[in-house]
Amino acid sequence: MLEIGKNAVNEALEAGANIEKLCVQKDLRSDALSRIVKKARERGIKIVFTDKAWLDKNSGGAAHQGVIAVSSEYRYYDLAEALEEARAAGKRPFILLLDGIEDPHNLGAVIRVADCAGVDAVVVPKHRGCGVTDAVSKTSAGAVQYVKVAKVTNINDAVRYLKDEGVTVFAADADGQPMYSADLTGDLALIIGGEGKGVHMLTKKLADGVIAIPQFGQVNSLNASVAAGVLAYEAVRQRGKE
Repeated sequence: MLEIGKNAVNEALEAGANIEKLCVQKDLRSDALSRIVKKARERGIKIVFTDKAWLDKNSGGAAHQGVIAVSSEYRYYDLAEALEEARAAGKRPFILLLDGIEDPHNLGAVIRVADCAGVDAVVVPKHRGCGVTDAVSKTSAGAVQYVKVAKVTNINDAVRYLKDEGVTVFAADADGQPMYSADLTGDLALIIGGEGKGVHMLTKKLADGVIAIPQFGQVNSLNASVAAGVLAYEAVRQRGKE
């Protein structure tokens, strides 16, 4: 797995990610790069100074800014573990379930929202959805190092499990009740649907309720990561400071 760009690499170093190698453009100088190299040396990470052509080739077209970190493959969390850790910390669990988000940029943006909003776990399906990739990590701006991402075999089974654990589950869909009238203050999970398809019908039926973001324009759908941000911060508003 690659962390690409100064921000993503710095966040990975700060979070203690298992970085195997740091690749730095040999003819590029900046204070930010110097700080990154210093942190890597302090942690005993192997540093390779290479040319821009190698970084261009291995960054997949992303803006590498002269630095790429090679880390071990992402370790997914167990959903039960994430729920238990939240409760052990005295929190009311707050979880995002992603039903069929396939665009890595959308997933990365959702993970970034989750970090900002204090979400305890983001749940992705093993099939019919994107997992944590280099593009996801880059788009998340390093947030993937802090947010617990759980991969489950089936989103519907995850919904059933959370309900059994006393978590109230709401699906996001245009035909739901306005989000302002829903009680988002308790142990909470929000289901965000994928691009174009939304939340699957059975998943909506399994949820405790369906909530909608009020919309007043001519385009009656929001990007999945934008919808996640709006709903997450309505929950933050209702729940107050934990």
